Amino acid sequence: MGNKNKTISFRVNEDAFEALQDIAEERDISLSAVFRDYVDLLVDHDGRVAVVPEADLEAGETDADGNLSFPPTVEVPKSFIREHERLELEADHLREQLDEYKAYVNELQDRLEGEEDEVLLLDDLDDADGPSQLR
Repeated sequence: MGNKNKTISFRVNEDAFEALQDIAEERDISLSAVFRDYVDLLVDHDGRVAVVPEADLEAGETDADGNLSFPPTVEVPKSFIREHERLELEADHLREQLDEYKAYVNELQDRLEGEEDEVLLLDDLDDADGPSQLR
C-alpha cells in the first residue's frame, strides 16, 4: 500500500517564523526538515517531548536518584528484546508464505482464464501442483 506523505499547514507569527528560519539556517537544513524532525520526535515519544535549554543539559540537572533527567532512559529486559526479534522473524516467514500463496492463486487464476470453457475439479488442481508443494 505504501506510506503516503501528508501536508500539514498552520500559521505562526512573523517573529516565530524568523526564529524558525534562523534555526534551519543554523542547522543547514530546510524549514520543512525542522518541522519533520520535530514531528518525528513527537511521534517517537508518543507526544511527550520536553524542550530543554542546552545550558540546563550542560549544568547536569539530575533527578531524585542522581541520574541526568534528560534525555530519559529506559531499561528493557533481554527477554523482551529476544521476543521482539523472534516475532520479527516469524512475521518475515509469514510474509514469505503469503507471497507463495499469492503466486499460487495467480497461477490458478491464469489457468482458469486459459481454460474458460473447461470444468476444473479442485482435486485435479491439488494433485497437479497444489499447496503441498508450497510447504
